[in-house]
Amino acid sequence: MKRVVIRGGRVIDPAGNLDGLYNIYVMGGRVARILPAESDAGGVDAGSPDVELIDASGLLVTPGLVDIHTHLREPGFEYKETIKTGTGAAAAGGFTTILCMANTMPVNDNQSVTRYIIKKAQAEGAVKVRPVGAVSCGLKGERLAEIAELKEAGCVAVSDDGFPVANPNLMRRALEYTRGVGIPLITHAEDPVITGSGVMNEGSVSTMLGLRGIPAAGEASMVARDIMLAELAGGRLHIAHVSTMGAVECIRRAKEKGLSVTAEVTPHHLKFTDESLSGYNTDFKMNPPLRTQKDVDALKEALKDGTIDCIATDHAPHSVIEKDVEFVSAANGVIGLETAFSALYPLVEEGSLTLPELVGLMTLNPSRAMNLDSGTLAVGAPADITIIDLEKTWVVEPGEIKSRSKNTPFAGLEMKSRVVRTIVDGDTVYKG
Repeated sequence: MKRVVIRGGRVIDPAGNLDGLYNIYVMGGRVARILPAESDAGGVDAGSPDVELIDASGLLVTPGLVDIHTHLREPGFEYKETIKTGTGAAAAGGFTTILCMANTMPVNDNQSVTRYIIKKAQAEGAVKVRPVGAVSCGLKGERLAEIAELKEAGCVAVSDDGFPVANPNLMRRALEYTRGVGIPLITHAEDPVITGSGVMNEGSVSTMLGLRGIPAAGEASMVARDIMLAELAGGRLHIAHVSTMGAVECIRRAKEKGLSVTAEVTPHHLKFTDESLSGYNTDFKMNPPLRTQKDVDALKEALKDGTIDCIATDHAPHSVIEKDVEFVSAANGVIGLETAFSALYPLVEEGSLTLPELVGLMTLNPSRAMNLDSGTLAVGAPADITIIDLEKTWVVEPGEIKSRSKNTPFAGLEMKSRVVRTIVDGDTVYKG
């Protein structure tokens, strides 16, 4: 049986309150034990052919990163991304478990599509893929999908992400059904009437650029509605890609009331503001749009105080034919799997978060929000492990990105910290 020993790294595991120099021993694809680095090799024969020794001295070792918001595009949109290329990008970003959204073609609103995704991921995927089923049939917001059957087939949550569930009665029924089957509902909080044909955040920048704006109230009002419906129905609500100060306040009040509400924020909404659109670069066009500096500051504060539970990439690949067009016509969305940790590490350097807090926001917390068996290095847990060089600097070159699409807002930026190895069930799936 193959054994792996990861020696001498700074191990941070928020689930086990670990932060120090340790050796990690892996056997049979699971964590066998963790011992202080100054101890001996635990009887491991360094010359044995079935022992892989990994020197992690000077490196950060964490549970495998978990992304609960990824668009893999397959089936139906393989020209943007495939399960193979998307999971390869995830591995390069240090992610060992990802949740893929339902906006494929056909939509993942039935067991056959769910099973196809799981089977394809097992055959070609570099990391673990957990499907998210649709709330409504065809993502049309008219009729509930068979949520219990989706869970039975392997879906860990449901969401119409990309579209809001505009009908409040349908949303209520969906929350009741998800409560009954024991899975969370991930909401894309946006009032489509308020949003209208807007293409960026409404404010002074949109006025200057002559682009139709999307009011921040369009997000906050829908977050407030969904929270009230969750209180009524008793379901578990997870709010995707929070971007506004108003939404943060709604979530904070919900948590003060003890409601079962969790939330996520993306790296790009923490890094950029609407001023980044001054050059009409469509790689900064997304939904929800980039907001103001006041919103960014509110998001950082919400991460620190626990109002926002975790960070997710909302990895949304698009080809050049959808991005290399006029700004108004361009598709919404950016990729983010390969740059996520590096884009977030400045939050540690500036003091907005501690390193253990950042690790928790990308491992333990998303796992808890979705009831996953990931995000921990506990003895007996799957040996899903990420190793990061915090001192490594690199420049984001679109041509070197493993994702099939290259629509990154981080292109050309110099980053500090980089994933150097990703391990899934004890096997190295990425080595940089």
